[in-house]
Amino acid sequence: MIAFDVITIFPEFFRGPFDFGIIRRGREKGLLETRVHDLRAFTSDRHHTVDDRPFGGGEGMVLKPEPLFRAVETIRENDAAEVVVLSAAGRRFTQAEAFRLSSAAQIVLICGRYEGIDERVVEHLATSELSVGDFVLSGGEIGAALIVDAVVRYVPGVVGKEESVLRDSFSDPAAAERCVEHPHYTRPADFRGLAVPEVLLSGDHEAVRQWREAAALRKTERNRPDLLT
Repeated sequence: MIAFDVITIFPEFFRGPFDFGIIRRGREKGLLETRVHDLRAFTSDRHHTVDDRPFGGGEGMVLKPEPLFRAVETIRENDAAEVVVLSAAGRRFTQAEAFRLSSAAQIVLICGRYEGIDERVVEHLATSELSVGDFVLSGGEIGAALIVDAVVRYVPGVVGKEESVLRDSFSDPAAAERCVEHPHYTRPADFRGLAVPEVLLSGDHEAVRQWREAAALRKTERNRPDLLT
């Protein structure tokens, strides 16, 4: 059993992402839990204030440390829990990180907003600060949903054919050189004059395997040359 606790100021957002597909299936099988917490519930003032102006000046607002510390200290089941801050300034989230997180019993995800989160949360509360890509989102909610989905795929019993996870793009977290997954085709074999590669229709499993390896490499070179060392 793995538990995901999400701290956010927009708890309604997760009614969609967590109620479909493998996340819902894993929860129905009793393999995982998803719990969403409203950060405003951990404030102590009558206005439920979660943000304030940054010291030193500048644009925007910053999420305050008090409610975030209170939330994590209330939710966290023990010191072994992973506490992840979602931030554009964080380390890039990868398949290897998804694999590592899948061994945790509890993952607490803190969704950033506005100009960011008080750095004391990152330095003294979080176990990691992660970004889902080199771009800026309006908040960490989308990133948190992405991370949960990626991690859940490694939970035994969630994916119907577990061996398929091992063939996904970036499937070997330890590999120094990784490829995206090979191209896929299905019926019809000829669509508007666009034919499926003949080798895939040959029934020669070894030839198909070799074609897929070469095709995966070509696709990686075209779309993600940074993966090839």
